[in-house]
Amino acid sequence: MPGKSSQRKGADGERELAALLREYGYPVERGGSLSFGEVPDLSGLPGVHIEVKRVERLNVPEAMKQAMRDAEKFHDGAPTLFHRRSREPWLVTMCLHDWIALYDRQKAAETTRERG
Repeated sequence: MPGKSSQRKGADGERELAALLREYGYPVERGGSLSFGEVPDLSGLPGVHIEVKRVERLNVPEAMKQAMRDAEKFHDGAPTLFHRRSREPWLVTMCLHDWIALYDRQKAAETTRERG
């Protein structure tokens, strides 16, 4: 059944990305792909709504629309799409204004550290 296989691949992608983010020191937790929209795919990156897609053919605009809807629903941060195909690296897609805000915060934090 393609539906079950797709759900399993999605859940595997969430577990894989969660493990990678934990390796980077981020305490992310899985909401679970079988929760059907009751909780986010992953949580634990403050200010970032994580939408995970582990598919071979991704409609990025549609996936971003879902991330935007869910970010608004959960009020957990900038809609951010983490996605990858088989045997390829993870990619991250987000709106430019959200990326600029994230980058500006990082720059400000570095400037504060340099001064202090």
